[in-house]
Amino acid sequence: MPSSDDTKDFSLAGGHATPSITGSWDSGLIVIAGESYPENTFEIFDPLLTWVETFLANAGRPLQVDLQLNYLNTSSIRAIIDVFELLEAAGADGKEVLVQWLYDPRNPRAAELGEEFKEDYSFPFAILPVDPS
Repeated sequence: MPSSDDTKDFSLAGGHATPSITGSWDSGLIVIAGESYPENTFEIFDPLLTWVETFLANAGRPLQVDLQLNYLNTSSIRAIIDVFELLEAAGADGKEVLVQWLYDPRNPRAAELGEEFKEDYSFPFAILPVDPS
């Protein structure tokens, strides 16, 4: 059984090189937004991975991950892959998971990156333009 700390909402304020990350235990929603090129991705993403693992093992409800990332460095891409691998395993176990890749239509590279990720996974993965205003 998870501790009460594991079932709380997750929040990390974004900075100039780090995305903001929020996770709502009650609604089963993670939002990752901004740019991601921190010096140490482990400090940013390891707590998120732990939270996702705990949610998938104990929450008993769907998990949705919304990403609106304008830029990712190589280590951040690897960290996102780690999140997606957890979602892929959960989906294979019959758990409901969904990724929404949200992108600014003025940045076609962001949409292309979402397409590249989508090709590698079998869980539902939507790539959606957002209003840049």
